[in-house]
Amino acid sequence: MALIQFTNKGIYCKQGDFYIDPWLPVDKAVITHGHADHAKWGNKSYLCHTLTKPVLEERYNLYSNVEVLAYNETIVINGVKLSLFPAGHVIGSAQIRLEYKGEIVVVSGDYKTEYDGISTAFEPVKCHTFVSESTFGLPIYKWQPQQLIFDHIDSWIADNHTRNKTSILVAYSLGKAQRLIQNLKTDYPVYVHRTISALNEAFKKAGVDLRTTIQITPEIKKEELQKGIVIVPPALADGRWIKSLTNPAIGICSGWMAVRAGRRWRSADAGFALSDHADWPGLLNAIKATEAEKVLVTHGSTAIFSRYLNEIGIEAEEVKTQYGNEEAEEKVEAGTEDKVKEKQ
Repeated sequence: MALIQFTNKGIYCKQGDFYIDPWLPVDKAVITHGHADHAKWGNKSYLCHTLTKPVLEERYNLYSNVEVLAYNETIVINGVKLSLFPAGHVIGSAQIRLEYKGEIVVVSGDYKTEYDGISTAFEPVKCHTFVSESTFGLPIYKWQPQQLIFDHIDSWIADNHTRNKTSILVAYSLGKAQRLIQNLKTDYPVYVHRTISALNEAFKKAGVDLRTTIQITPEIKKEELQKGIVIVPPALADGRWIKSLTNPAIGICSGWMAVRAGRRWRSADAGFALSDHADWPGLLNAIKATEAEKVLVTHGSTAIFSRYLNEIGIEAEEVKTQYGNEEAEEKVEAGTEDKVKEKQ
């Protein structure tokens, strides 16, 4: 019997009787990371990395029913050895390694192979079966070195200030925002949306050293924001609040900006191809490093990517899941988490 099955609730390990990143409520959920398409509210119990717990606490008001593991720590659940390894995607992201009677399966969740300066660097894990994303599983996606991208962002911000424009960076509240905060070299004050501020504080309490930011409140004047950098989640990119700022200049931070047409997304002034996912070479290198006999591709360019893997001699199959829903992440960032807390 296979160690994992793809069911209507999510990835199920029958031998251990638990699910990995289920999209419907289950008794025991093992979570790869805190993004809303992988970490859902409503499960009876959760198991995740130590640094993912603050995300679940902040977003879903979960405290007593969350068990944590460190990287490379192993527990046994009904005979199944379970351990976590760094995925490099966002803070606390983990690949789930399962071992049972000699069979090893690794469920990677989302991952990237370039170290971002804040998330624990991706670590390849040898296995028989590897479950991989393919968000950017097309040859067109090849990221520039991270430092070069940040140099471009710093230059854009400096230019905006000379033109008396308000620099607004659009990035996901979990992962991308912290990556920007930590890596931008500018000395300008950084103002952030409340969802970003709340997650920053959660991680600081967990011992993560983050640069100091200022939460945006109604009391902060537009002239003050113009003198700094503003970071907001994608849900606010087209909002009236941004349009009301003094000479707003909007920069979208997303891997989709690697495609020229994507730079016109939401009428942005600039697009920076900064992604928390592996690019085409990264995906291929990661998969080859696992030496997996079979690869299961869960979301993204699944058909093209799995077909290419088969063509180069790596057995691969695309599977249907509910991962990769960026709209779900935006809804959480826009305030859905508050409604969830009210229901509890």
